[in-house]
Amino acid sequence: MTNGEIRAFLLEHAEREYRQFSAGLIPQGKEMLGVRIPVIRGLAKQIAKGDWREYLRTAENDFFEETMLQGLVIGYAKADIEEILSFAAEFIPKINDWSVNDSFCTTFKIAQKHRERVWDFLMGYKDVQKEFSQRVVAVMLMDHFLTEEYIDRVLAVWDALGHEGYYRKMGVAWGVAAAYAKFPEQTHAFLLNNHLDDFTYNKSIQKMIESYRIAPQQKEILRTMKRR
Repeated sequence: MTNGEIRAFLLEHAEREYRQFSAGLIPQGKEMLGVRIPVIRGLAKQIAKGDWREYLRTAENDFFEETMLQGLVIGYAKADIEEILSFAAEFIPKINDWSVNDSFCTTFKIAQKHRERVWDFLMGYKDVQKEFSQRVVAVMLMDHFLTEEYIDRVLAVWDALGHEGYYRKMGVAWGVAAAYAKFPEQTHAFLLNNHLDDFTYNKSIQKMIESYRIAPQQKEILRTMKRR
């Protein structure tokens, strides 16, 4: 598909009411057309079966949906891990909202087949002082690295992410809560000894208390651990 055909497809599937609804949820992002994410995913899968490399090299980046589409195509594309990471490296600086960020991360399932290589790649972003570069690290680790082998390393990286942005902090809080559900002993020990700022720490506790995956008796203990 050409860029013109892709733009025409997105305009054809744009919904005014959905655009207004979504714009309220993603206030800091690019201008929206109002295309639902499942529709964009379907288009991304179609592009990934064709000449996705040429698409990514020439893709338009004016609208939220166009940026989202690129991230999803990278996630669905089939190629050598080094080639995929080269496209990911070109894409990450374009991210400027939580929705594109998190959709890109969750779709990047190739990470589970090449964890050590992708880990090394992500570590190149943990000290980059850009909010969404650090959120990519936080959410990628949550989505693809919550394993027995990696849990201690993941917690240490979350502890070290230092950007003051709200979306970086919320990404870490979300991750810590997910880690507690899967590895409660390690994560509880982390909560007792960490360098998280008070906002991130308390948001982590809040998300754990709200989680249906954490037992009521654990939640009672967590309620006593909030920082005042």
